[in-house]
Amino acid sequence: MSTTVDRSRRPLVIVSIMLATFMVAVEATIVATAMPHIVGQLGGFTYYSWVFSAFLLAQSTTTVIYGKLSDIFGRKPMLVGGILIFLVGSALAGFAWSMASLIAFRLLQGLGAGAIQPVTMTIVGDLYKLEERAKVQGVLASVWAVSAVIGPLAGGIIVDNLSWAWIFWINLPVGVLAIAGFIFFLHERITPREAKIDYLGTILFSISIISLLVILTETDSGFAVLCPLAIVFVVSGILFLWQERRAPEPIISIALWSRRLIATSNAATLLAGMALIGLTTVLPIYVQGVLGRSPLEAGFTLTMLIVGWPLAVMLSSRFFRVFGIRRTLRGGSFMFPLGALFLLFLTPESSPVLAGVGSFLMGFGMGLISLTSVVLVQESVEWSMRGSATASIIFSRSLGNTLGATALGAIMNVGISHYGSGELASRLHNILNQPTGLSDLGADVAIRNVFDAALHWSFWGVVIVAVTTFATIWLIPVAHDAGRRTPLKTDAQDAMTH
Repeated sequence: MSTTVDRSRRPLVIVSIMLATFMVAVEATIVATAMPHIVGQLGGFTYYSWVFSAFLLAQSTTTVIYGKLSDIFGRKPMLVGGILIFLVGSALAGFAWSMASLIAFRLLQGLGAGAIQPVTMTIVGDLYKLEERAKVQGVLASVWAVSAVIGPLAGGIIVDNLSWAWIFWINLPVGVLAIAGFIFFLHERITPREAKIDYLGTILFSISIISLLVILTETDSGFAVLCPLAIVFVVSGILFLWQERRAPEPIISIALWSRRLIATSNAATLLAGMALIGLTTVLPIYVQGVLGRSPLEAGFTLTMLIVGWPLAVMLSSRFFRVFGIRRTLRGGSFMFPLGALFLLFLTPESSPVLAGVGSFLMGFGMGLISLTSVVLVQESVEWSMRGSATASIIFSRSLGNTLGATALGAIMNVGISHYGSGELASRLHNILNQPTGLSDLGADVAIRNVFDAALHWSFWGVVIVAVTTFATIWLIPVAHDAGRRTPLKTDAQDAMTH
């Protein structure tokens, strides 16, 4: 089985991938911008967070499943099918009549979105040799940077001038163009074979991961809710592992995920995802609440991360040739904790530029880590397992994001309780619950100092996870000269140790 495209048409496939990627990438920011307006019309503010959680739960859970199915049935049918499901969910979301219906349709969107990132990255691995792939991935990484800028702007324009439904319906023409591109320009030679789909494993995996993600996103729900969910997670997880060891076509190959290269790459990606989500959730509120800067300046600090990531990906092909894959990966692993260390030197008198420098270094390091990990994993397996291997990286990053947001948020709350007396902690929480709370913190020096100290606990958490990421990356087995040569793909695979 293989994926083939005439060299002159490969750019058209990449354009189709960029359209599909943009559609999913812009979804988060454009919906976040419009949600206050949507809630004002539909009501049900208590379900606000589930508009986002439903999408992420479905997307994270199905990533691995789509990766495996693309290895069995081919990349194109899984990708086109995923985009179609996403578009149906988008069309229905625009007609939502309540928050409950909107959440259901966002769940459907997520079920389709789970196919897009892992399968498109797998297609790039199929079509391009090792030495070409970094440049292509750099172009795709720029799509995420552009979407981060366009999303909020488009969301504001649509809400101010059109019906909020258009934040979902705008996906329809983009998705149709992407599907047309894949149908006409992406061709696969798939050897027919009888495939036994692991339905039971799919169900058990979905139950286990959904239970885990709900536990992580609803940590304030109380013991009566979390305990049963924990039991469901453990029992379904054990049954899933038992099923995967006996299934002829397991949805997750235990043998594949146990390979040292894939296991260490996934672990490093999970940890990097934890650290990066900590940066993106904690740094903006520090810049606004402690430094007393505007939301625009807080956004600037994260913009530096968005600049650093695709820049690193675009330069990585040159780094591969000059330094080799191993030194590129380890160099990225060093820049990641180096950027995190800048957070520890922030004080109420600091300039946002200091935060921006740390953010840029972490983004640049993450760009090298994420791309190099994907390249290594893809090159270490044959075509029939590349979708599953690529999906494992995407899933690890998503799980890391969820774990990081929960853990670092909990650390911040513990820090507030530790540094503030009962009264100070209560006053701080009351201020933060106000619409202008962050901008009002500067008026009370005592409360601002408590917030400063508590957020530094979270910064320490980011640093510790970043250092752990650095250590884990050095465990990834890579040949010393891998990437410095320009071998054929088979030679590149031999250059990687499993």
